[in-house]
Amino acid sequence: MAPVLQLEPLRTRRVGQPCCAPRRPNIEPVHAERLAELAKALGDPTRLQIVDVLRQYGGRTCVCDLEPLFDISQPALSKHLKKLRDVGLIDVERRGVWAYYYVKPEALEELESWLS
Repeated sequence: MAPVLQLEPLRTRRVGQPCCAPRRPNIEPVHAERLAELAKALGDPTRLQIVDVLRQYGGRTCVCDLEPLFDISQPALSKHLKKLRDVGLIDVERRGVWAYYYVKPEALEELESWLS
């Protein structure tokens, strides 16, 4: 006959008592919404690449220089640029008929400070 093994419960807390110290978010809901907007805008691979190109070259980049870099139509590129502008990641400077886009450093600093 096999020996009878008695197991003691691993639980050392009462039922209904939390297993660990309470956790609370350190980020206010308004700031969380702002960061979520930024993250959502960067969640599209094309938009992420657009920001990467603009970030690399630091200055203003003409939209005519962006068009050949992406395998999308000009209206689709404009839509992506608008989305990035709407959330404040990039901005545009118009010179005559040309539009020059650039990354807003404060938006990237906001993301960097939260991620670090």
